[in-house]
Amino acid sequence: MSIQNLNTFDPFADAIKGADDDVQDGLVHIRIQQRNGRKTLTTVQGLSAEYDLKKIVRACKKEFACNGTVIEHPEYGEVLQLQGDQRENICQWLTKSGLAKPEQLKVHGF
Repeated sequence: MSIQNLNTFDPFADAIKGADDDVQDGLVHIRIQQRNGRKTLTTVQGLSAEYDLKKIVRACKKEFACNGTVIEHPEYGEVLQLQGDQRENICQWLTKSGLAKPEQLKVHGF
């Protein structure tokens, strides 16, 4: 009777594999923040690091006629900031340009 060596199973293999994924949990979070009075900011967080975020902001600024920038957030990494309530515009633009699928977009606020 021969003893068969059981295949080794690493329970943490999927956790290690997911650690280097650039898009945070596969979702792109679009949030709105209230400034003072009627002024608002739209933030986009979770885009892959392989994209040049400055070029994305430049295209969004031209498309939506608003100002925007890329900020370095201590918890979320690089985040796009756009002036005004651009939640619907950015959702449509991200799906149209192919940067994110509609099921990856998560809109927060109000």
